[in-house]
Amino acid sequence: MDKVQASKIIEILSNAYPDAETALEFKSNYELLVAVILSAQCTDKRVNIVTKELFKNYNTPEKMLTLSLEELETYIHSCGFYHSKARHILEASRDIVEKFDGKVPDTVEKLQTLAGVGRKTANVVYSVGFNGQAIAVDTHVFRVSHRLGLSDAKDPLHTELQLNGLIDRHLWRHAHHFLINHGREVCHARKPDCENCNLKSLCKFYKDSQK
Repeated sequence: MDKVQASKIIEILSNAYPDAETALEFKSNYELLVAVILSAQCTDKRVNIVTKELFKNYNTPEKMLTLSLEELETYIHSCGFYHSKARHILEASRDIVEKFDGKVPDTVEKLQTLAGVGRKTANVVYSVGFNGQAIAVDTHVFRVSHRLGLSDAKDPLHTELQLNGLIDRHLWRHAHHFLINHGREVCHARKPDCENCNLKSLCKFYKDSQK
């Protein structure tokens, strides 16, 4: 796909989802970071329920570190993978306190130095928390971009790089949310609603299915 077609896709998505933003609820970049860690293979709705209680008393890295691993696991149990998520949250909190004076770092590179923080999480925090330009490739973005023909890469990193090459930089943070919304609303994992999709004339998956 060329940049002209990619631009058409992003324009259509921007009109379809003009208010697309993260569904995670947070009041600080630290709360955002914790919420994003919890959101792995978990719905944003469930994360918001969990963090509403967690953040009442543990909304800073210093306060979070007063919890034991077992105590934090009790709070986040319903998010799934609670043992590794609790460990990552505590380790990242310790890194923030010890290496960054208690403040969440503001670049993708520095964010990735936090324990348990991979590129996707770093990109989300950077783009949502700091209004930086980055495309975080989660399952929705990976699926939708491949179906549309925006990417043919085998992994999230190279998918991100391909999307960066096709989409104008000033639209990266918005494109991330456009693709997620489209994945949730129309381009479902098991059965995409192609007949009601406003991108089918540009979509590789739809064209291939009509052959």
